[in-house]
Parts: sequence; structure tokens; C-alpha cells
Amino acid sequence: MSFLASFICGFLPMLLYAWILYWLDRYEKEPKLLLGVVFLWGVIISAGSAFVINTLLGVGVYLFTNSPFATDLATGSIIAPIVEEVLKGMAVLGEFLLFRSEFDSHVDGIIYAGVVALGFAATENTYYILNYGFNEAGWEGFWYLVFVRVILVGWQHPFYTAFFGIGLALARLNQNLSVKIIAPMAGLAIAMITHAFHNTVSTFLTGLSGTIIGAVMDWSGWLFMFIFLLVLLFREQGNMKRQLWEEVTSGVITQAHFRTATSAWRQAAARLASIFTGRFRNTKRFFQVCGELAHKKQQFQKVGDEGGNAALIAGYRAELAALATQVQV
Repeated sequence: MSFLASFICGFLPMLLYAWILYWLDRYEKEPKLLLGVVFLWGVIISAGSAFVINTLLGVGVYLFTNSPFATDLATGSIIAPIVEEVLKGMAVLGEFLLFRSEFDSHVDGIIYAGVVALGFAATENTYYILNYGFNEAGWEGFWYLVFVRVILVGWQHPFYTAFFGIGLALARLNQNLSVKIIAPMAGLAIAMITHAFHNTVSTFLTGLSGTIIGAVMDWSGWLFMFIFLLVLLFREQGNMKRQLWEEVTSGVITQAHFRTATSAWRQAAARLASIFTGRFRNTKRFFQVCGELAHKKQQFQKVGDEGGNAALIAGYRAELAALATQVQV
């Protein structure tokens, strides 16, 4: 019973958080299959491997220092940030390398990084809630750990790993070789540093006051990342307007299509209305193609015909023209 409760409280909130990230990606949503794969990578590969590696290295530190405090500090401040960010980052890097055509923007980098990190957090939360919550203090400890892991630090892992996703996105959208090399490395380094900072502070801040101070620092970082994401989404909307206006002037889509495609709220309303007209699938695909086309045109302008952007643009434009006749807005 306690394990089932820990599993539910560990996983359901993280799945909800993952859905929030998916919902925020308004103009060019990532394939659910790929998001599911990176989430499972976080759940199984990242979390499982991190547990083994962190434990073995922690044992090594203890044998060397014979100090529980030094072991906890070294594991939390050095070992775990490096090991966990590398393991989570491997999923984002795999997406970047194997499905490059889906890695279109800075928002995509944050989304993929956030989802794999939430998968990692789901497994870690289950372990903490069961072992350090219920097993140590019964149901009172259980609910306290649920509050800490879900509410107080629920977004910590996505926050760290997002920096690596941003670094990869910078490399994706830049032709400068130095940026392509340095940006991902810098992103991974920042992910490790922010992770290490949180863990180090948590080691020294104890009691209610320590919990409050730690929560304020964590939430300040998450607020910064949320605002940054909103800015990126606003820039995506501007790019949609710039890139899709050409499709209006060339007669591919109408001005009504344009106004709806470049507004997240109008898109949502159009999708809802299409359910009652039997055109939901075409309407959903129409807006997805609008986003794909706008992003590929932007990439073509920045990096040229890398990855066959010209052919992709032609294909999306033809599909958009066919769908436009079936979509009412």
C-alpha cells in the first residue's frame, strides 16, 4: 500500500507537470511519442543509472574519508549534479542528433529537457517519499515528503536540465562553429552548477527557516525560467507572423487562417469548434503544419539548406495549401 501510494504521488504530479510543458508549446508541438520516450529514459535509464553510480561513488568517498558528512556533501554537491545532468542530458542529446528535424527552437530544447528531467524526478520522488518519508516517519512523513518533493522542489530537475536544452538549441540555430561547440558545453555546465548549488545549500540549511529560504531560492529560479519561456513563446509568435504572411500574399492561406494560426487562443478556439464540425484532425494538423513551416523557413534563413530545409518547406507549403481548403476559422 505504501509503495503504491508513493508511486502515485511520485509519478502523477510529474506527468501533470509534463503535460503543462506540452501545453505551453503552443505553435509547434513536439511528437508525443518522442516526449514519451525521453520521459521513460528519465524514469528508467537516468534514474536507475544515477542511483547505482551515485551509490558506488558515495561508498568510495566514505571509504576514503570515513566521514558521513563528507560523503553526503561530496555526493550531493559534486557527484550527483555531474552524474544526473549527464544522464538526463543524454536523452536530450539523442533527440538532438537522431531527430534533428524536430529540434526547431529554444522552446523545443526546454521542452525535451524538461520532460526527461520530470521522468527522472518521478522515479526519484517515489524513492524519497517511500524511504525517507513513510519508512522513517509513517504517513506523517509520507505527506511531508510529498509536499517537499512535489510542491517545494517539484520543478528543480527541469530547471537544471533546461540549460542544456537551451545550449543545444543555440547550437542548432547557429552556423558559427564556436557557438555549436561551446553552447551545449556551457549549458551542461550551468545545469551542473545550479544543481550543485541547490544540493549544497540544502545540506547546510536545516529546519523550518532553512526550508523556507531554500524554497524561496528555488522558486525564484523557476520563476526566471518561466518568464524566459514566455519571452521565447512571444518571439515564436512574432516569427509565425513574419514567416506566414508570405503564405497569405501568395494565396496559400487566407488572412483569417493567418490571424488564427498566429494566436494561441484563437487556435485553441478553432480546434474546439472543429470537434463539432467533424474536422478536428484536419484543423489540428493545419495549425501544426503552420508552426512547422514557420520554423523551417526561419531555419533556412539562419542556417541555409541544412538537413534539407528547402525540401521540407516545399512539402509543408503544399500540405498547408491542401489543408487550408478544409479548415474553417
